[in-house]
Amino acid sequence: MVTITTALAKILQKIQRPGDFYASGVTEIFTPSLAVTGIGPIALPLLPVQAEQLIAVAEQAPYGRGEETLVDTQVRRTWQIEAARVELGGRHWQSALDRIVKQAVTGLGVSQPVTAELYKLLVYDAGSFFVSHRDTEKAPGMFATLIIVLPSPYTGGELRIQHGDREARLDLQRTDPSEVAFAAFYADCLHEILPITSGWRLTLVYNLLLRPAKGRLPEPPSYQAEQAIIVKLLRDWTAAKNSPDDDSPEKLIYPLQHAYTPAALAFDTLKGADAAIASALIPAAEQADCDLHLALVSIKESGPAEYEDYYSSRRRRGRSDHDEESFEIVEVADRTTTLSEWQRADGKTAELGEFPFEDNELCPPDAFDKLKPDEQHFQEATGNEGASFERTYRRAGLVLWPRTRWLAVLNGGGLSVTLPYLEELTQDWVASGADCDAAQWREAHELTSHMLRTWPNIEPYEGPYIEQRSTASIETRMLTLLNQLRDSERITNFISETAAVGIYSEDQNVALVEALALLPTAQAADFLQCIVSRNAARAPAACSDLLVRCAALPVISSKMDLAAIAHSVVDALPQDPAVSQQYSWQRRSPVRRDFVVTILHALNRIDPALAQRAVVHMLAYPKTYDFDRVLVPAALIVSQTAADQEQPASQQLANACLTHLHARIAEDLQPPANWYRDSTLRCQCGYCAELSRFLADPEQQMWTFKAIGGIRDHVEESIRSNQCDLDYITDKRGRPFTLVCSKNQASYDRRVQQRQKDLKDAAQLKAIAI
Repeated sequence: MVTITTALAKILQKIQRPGDFYASGVTEIFTPSLAVTGIGPIALPLLPVQAEQLIAVAEQAPYGRGEETLVDTQVRRTWQIEAARVELGGRHWQSALDRIVKQAVTGLGVSQPVTAELYKLLVYDAGSFFVSHRDTEKAPGMFATLIIVLPSPYTGGELRIQHGDREARLDLQRTDPSEVAFAAFYADCLHEILPITSGWRLTLVYNLLLRPAKGRLPEPPSYQAEQAIIVKLLRDWTAAKNSPDDDSPEKLIYPLQHAYTPAALAFDTLKGADAAIASALIPAAEQADCDLHLALVSIKESGPAEYEDYYSSRRRRGRSDHDEESFEIVEVADRTTTLSEWQRADGKTAELGEFPFEDNELCPPDAFDKLKPDEQHFQEATGNEGASFERTYRRAGLVLWPRTRWLAVLNGGGLSVTLPYLEELTQDWVASGADCDAAQWREAHELTSHMLRTWPNIEPYEGPYIEQRSTASIETRMLTLLNQLRDSERITNFISETAAVGIYSEDQNVALVEALALLPTAQAADFLQCIVSRNAARAPAACSDLLVRCAALPVISSKMDLAAIAHSVVDALPQDPAVSQQYSWQRRSPVRRDFVVTILHALNRIDPALAQRAVVHMLAYPKTYDFDRVLVPAALIVSQTAADQEQPASQQLANACLTHLHARIAEDLQPPANWYRDSTLRCQCGYCAELSRFLADPEQQMWTFKAIGGIRDHVEESIRSNQCDLDYITDKRGRPFTLVCSKNQASYDRRVQQRQKDLKDAAQLKAIAI
């Protein structure tokens, strides 16, 4: 079966003749010397007084009709001076003219030798024009006309050229006197000069002649047959995209033959056959209702590599240069494909940024298979890293897609492209105050359909408790936009595919509550139950925060049994770590005070009895809910909240914390009576054993330890990690250096500080304890 990518490439590859029915450009020149019989030298840029002098010696320009030559200012109003009366010179003029002719004939697709023969000097003053007409053959071998607009101030006077169903409109006026603009077109093309609105337009008209004038003269390239086939292919492709069973690519990319830098990438700078293909595709795309862009196609690949053979690699070790050909690619491990540097056919830049593409979108699919990379680098093996390679392919390409599929194509750029676009679209719709029948809303509705269809396939997190994210997730951004659009259909689809299946974090709660308020009560209740039960085991605090927000919103809390849903949170509260969880990846993140505060805050409002059950659970697992790190700080925060102070669960937690604090306050608090200090150390090496004996000696205050750096570092780390009551410095006199330790009463000072804090905390908790 022939695919669109294969069929389109096949027909485009038949278009090999470069050129178009017209060519135009701008070139820098050294101002030529210009003289006219009867006047003398003419200054450039043209001065108003000399423009009047030229008109005074000129004749009204005629036009041809059949075999007749007529003068009719209703058809042509301009002034002409015969070539014989015009003298052009200057050291650089001939080379400038040759350069212009070369650009012109290349643009027209003519490869034979061509000469330019001056025909007339034309002066257009305000109101001058020339209606649409064709040039007659003025000399043997003439096939085209070249016009060069000399530096002269004027407005209006655009040149309009038509060939078949195509048209070009050119403004050849230049404000810089060191530049001239030119245009060339085949003699059978209809063309006209639009009225001059001010100033004077001074133009040299040349006949382009084929020398020798033998055989058939060049004609404008015509790709009507190919164009018709292209139009049908594109229309069939567009129609197929509307079918649910269609598997054709969303866009088509045809790599061009010539190399172009990003700075020079534009439709009017395309060369040879590339220009011819573009000239055929532009009207075909328009007829088939497709968008056509020019872009830079980039493919980057990398992966492992290896030397060609062991012995040759050994011989190269002494060489300063590196022969990249000595490496072989093992496999392509990473591959990225992007489109960038977008240009539109009208010459404007398209703000699409960097855009990914699929291999099946290339025309033909194997377009890059036989190309050599633009860059290729090999990295020799270092340490544990094996040899590797990187290579990059870059080509300009023509990119097509059906206009009706623009949003699907945009979605191919990923969320980095679609989310900002949707945000802008939503803001415009909200600002307009329009209803859901507005074009902006319908466009947003269609775009979100594509986005949800390809939403990142994130596996729901199955690990233990995690903290809230510091930045808004893509889920939060998307749901916020759907809420602003009031798109309940998409809200339902989105929640079903994200939070309800475990792709959830606390930063989504504000958007989730707003979304639930927009849905029917039964559906919102089902979603809330599903979200909490699915996520409570790993994110109980986030689920509790969600319930608090729902409880604070009457439109939700008055219609849902939040207490029944809250049971899932209590059932999933963390317990003490299991003995089998011996590896770091198996352990839960530590429970923090805010976790307890959030849960109590939610359950106190939803079901006080359930809150008490949660407190009983926490008190039963002291390894997870440490008093000093978690429960006491949480109880202190709860004691400051009026709505929580009188709740049984808050009082129950305060009582347990007071019991803990009173037990420690009752402990004897006396400064050390001698120099004995706690000598229990985790390390049992000989050096630490010597340190331990010093700590246990009630008579010894100072200790010196002479050892090499590594051993001293180990002893210092032991002092720090065991919080030994020691001050230490390094005496750097002599070798090796000496560690000098003196005992202090840091442990006692810490207990004094702890006692002061315990007394303050206990006083605060008594206010709510029973």
